[in-house]
Amino acid sequence: MSIEQVQVLAVPTVTRLGPETVGSVLVGGSHAAIFTTYLTLKAGARAAIQHDAAFGRDRAGIAGLAWAEQFGFAMAAVDARTARIGDGADMLERGTISAVNRHAAAYKVEPGMSCGEAADLLRAAAEPSTRPASMLETRSEATVPGTSRVVVMVDSVALARESDVGGIVSTGSHGGTPSDGYAAKVGMQLVLFNDAGFGADDAGIASLPILERKGIAAATVSAFTARIGDGRSTYADGIISAANARALALGAIVGAAAKDFVAAMARG
Repeated sequence: MSIEQVQVLAVPTVTRLGPETVGSVLVGGSHAAIFTTYLTLKAGARAAIQHDAAFGRDRAGIAGLAWAEQFGFAMAAVDARTARIGDGADMLERGTISAVNRHAAAYKVEPGMSCGEAADLLRAAAEPSTRPASMLETRSEATVPGTSRVVVMVDSVALARESDVGGIVSTGSHGGTPSDGYAAKVGMQLVLFNDAGFGADDAGIASLPILERKGIAAATVSAFTARIGDGRSTYADGIISAANARALALGAIVGAAAKDFVAAMARG
């Protein structure tokens, strides 16, 4: 395939990728943590640019860049301050690169350049040398102390199941769109997200009012307190940074620990 034939494909999320992804330079609205990077590689992208989610705790928002190097996968991330998370088209239009891995750097992609310019350069990238084997679903459960309620912890809200209806789900996903679609489809009582540093246009918490209208309590934790892409960290480490009215009515307090809010809600 010639460079001119390589497609630059902008998508809102890498959790819904189709056959058109194969061989493309993917500009995905998802954060660049490991699980979402795995999804991009699995779908057959040639190279990728994802969102840095403000880097956050342990630089989890870009952890996928270094992880992808073992597969020869060229990858970069867009600065959360310059474009909306959950919106690949916005990233391509106005995003600025904040981080690159060594394979992307080999094609002259560097921090400070526009996402559009970086995507064009990555059209010349070689296909990955290998693709990852299947990654086990990261899903676990914990009983809220002193109650019979269970918290389901998933690294992506896309991993929520129908059996989680009416439950408490702690996700590693950002709180922007299209995360609300997955949460509404399952219909949990409460869902916790990472705020991805809020970012451009407060996109990291954009799902909260949408879920309010759909009757679901939702809150985010600060990206600097919990690792994005890690549902267990959201619950165990997260400090609440924003909440919709339903979550506030259940006792959510901005600045409080997510696990304390969940415990109070479960006992109430």
